[in-house]
Amino acid sequence: MPGNGLLLADAEATERAGALLARCPGLERVRQIHLQGDLGAGKTTLVRGFLRALGHQGAVRSPTYTLLEPYEFDGLTVLHFDLYRVADPDELEYLGVREQSDERTLWLVEWPDRGAGWLPEPELVVNLAQQGDGRCLRWSGPEADRIAREFENLQ
Repeated sequence: MPGNGLLLADAEATERAGALLARCPGLERVRQIHLQGDLGAGKTTLVRGFLRALGHQGAVRSPTYTLLEPYEFDGLTVLHFDLYRVADPDELEYLGVREQSDERTLWLVEWPDRGAGWLPEPELVVNLAQQGDGRCLRWSGPEADRIAREFENLQ
């Protein structure tokens, strides 16, 4: 899958992919997941599936205006970032999240290029590209091959 990508037929398939990602064995070793893709590519939809698989029941919206939405689970904090409106990465220092982050905190970052130089390096990058009516999901980063294998085993 890392080379060819995974075809996701629609938004439901994208949400299911997020749920599968949340269930991947060894994901606890990942602290940074960067989500790349154009507007409408399905980044927030993937996050929604991820969070629901962890037990979140409420709405999941992209934090475009707030920049950050935290979610608490048993022993895990997930910080969902949307950096689309960030003009300068130094703006992120005011969020105060570096001090709160530890091995029990996972960052899901949309538009990570807007935080270049401030964001830690990701262990996993998820790239979503529109392809016809669906999307193509590709993995990269140090944990990509392992996550891709685990992901395939869950399907």
